[in-house]
Amino acid sequence: MKRRHVLTGMLATGTMLGWHRLALANKVTSPAVPLPAASAARAGTTTTPVVSAPTLTPAQSRSCRAWMTRIIAAQLTAGPTPRWQQRDCVGLVRFAVAESLREHDEKWKRANGMLGTALPPEIDLDQGTQSVRHQWRLADGTVSAYVSAIEMVQENARFRGKDCNLAAPGDLLFFDQGDAQHLMVWMNSYIAYHTGTVTPTDNGLRAVKLRDLRAWRDTRWHPTQDNPNFAGVYRLNFLSA
Repeated sequence: MKRRHVLTGMLATGTMLGWHRLALANKVTSPAVPLPAASAARAGTTTTPVVSAPTLTPAQSRSCRAWMTRIIAAQLTAGPTPRWQQRDCVGLVRFAVAESLREHDEKWKRANGMLGTALPPEIDLDQGTQSVRHQWRLADGTVSAYVSAIEMVQENARFRGKDCNLAAPGDLLFFDQGDAQHLMVWMNSYIAYHTGTVTPTDNGLRAVKLRDLRAWRDTRWHPTQDNPNFAGVYRLNFLSA
């Protein structure tokens, strides 16, 4: 069962949102502590033995970052696309990666309201790197299309530090609250995340400026070096730049 935690949020426009509940992953004491083997029996998912994950070239990595932030920004402004089904903090990352690494043909652009707009260069993956889209390493050594927030950072990303100046667009901010974890996405001029809760009047998506996040009353969510609940900035392993 997923645990939930309370988080105050603020839109990038500066409008206070109040308190929001987050759907978060299972307990972990520290991002540096190895997890026990995870169960391969996950609802609606299949796992396969792990293989060495390919790495994108620097040019491909830069394009991927640009596509990730463009796609996340589209969810914030136009609302979630129906193709994004697992709507929580890590689901936003999985969706953004999968959509970034696919072909963006005319049909896709029209469906996403991006036809005729300025877009990043296509990534042009070869057959060997196509597997990056839906292959996430799990704690038990297998790969799956599904990965939890803690497995995302422990098994599929590398620690950059606790200084947000080290973050590049598409990097992840990871918070460990002891009995709950949460991911946010660095968007360069702001930070995006999903609360994990969806209602008829609230899609759960939020955007917040770094200065506003640092000023939240609940100091556990401050992305600062002196906050023990802020594990730091993480970069997806398949990005080389």
